[in-house]
Formats: sequence, C-alpha cells, structure tokens
Amino acid sequence: MAQIHLEVVTPSGPVVSEDVDVVTAPGTGGEFGVLANHAPFLTTIKPGTLSYKKDRDTTYLMVSGGFVEVSNNRATFLVESSEFGTAIDVERALKAKERAERRLAQVAQGDEHINRIRAEAALHRAMARIQTAHKTKL
Repeated sequence: MAQIHLEVVTPSGPVVSEDVDVVTAPGTGGEFGVLANHAPFLTTIKPGTLSYKKDRDTTYLMVSGGFVEVSNNRATFLVESSEFGTAIDVERALKAKERAERRLAQVAQGDEHINRIRAEAALHRAMARIQTAHKTKL
C-alpha cells in the first residue's frame, strides 16, 4: 500500500515524522482523511484527535488548533500543542474541563473579569484530551 509522510510540528519541535497508511484529523470544516496521492489542500485544524494508521496499528494524538498542508504525498500539521493519547492524564484533563465550565458559567452570569474566548479554548482542549485518551484505550 502506498504511504504518505506525516509531520506533526509544535512550537516546541517535531512530534511525529513518519510514513503512514492514512491520517484522519479534526478540520474546522469537519473531520477529514488523507491517503497517499491526495490532492493538495490547506486547511485549519480545531482541537481534537488526529489518528494515523501504519500497518495494522492506529496511533491517537490530541492536537490543538493549527493548520495542515497536504502536498506531494506529505501531510504537514502545524499545531499549537500535541499529546499522544497514551501520555494524557485524564484526571488532570477532567479538572481542566471543570475549571473551564465554571469560568464559562461566570461569564454567563455577567462576570467581566473572565475572558470567554480563553475559557472556551481551555474547554475545547480539555475535551480533546479526554476524547483522545478514551480512543487510545479502546
């Protein structure tokens, strides 16, 4: 089977760099998949689970917002942060989710000291971590 080269890069450096069979990612327009010889495109990524298959193994990776470029049998993801599902601390992610939900409740009650956009982003990241950890354990 033909493969595509996957690169996942954060500001801290590269996270993944390998040839894989298929990549599935959370685009802002919906989840999408990439196989070898895919048509070129550029799109934005939302927080969620990026998965890739190599041979019969599937790896799950939480990615935060960013961009992906697919071109010349290469998928390059530039994301704010990334974490392998096996490395996610679910308890910590659940606490982060609860904190974000409390902050959003404060915003809904008119608290102007809470930044709604930051609280929503924290909630999305926490939920992406929880979902990725659960997919990894399936």
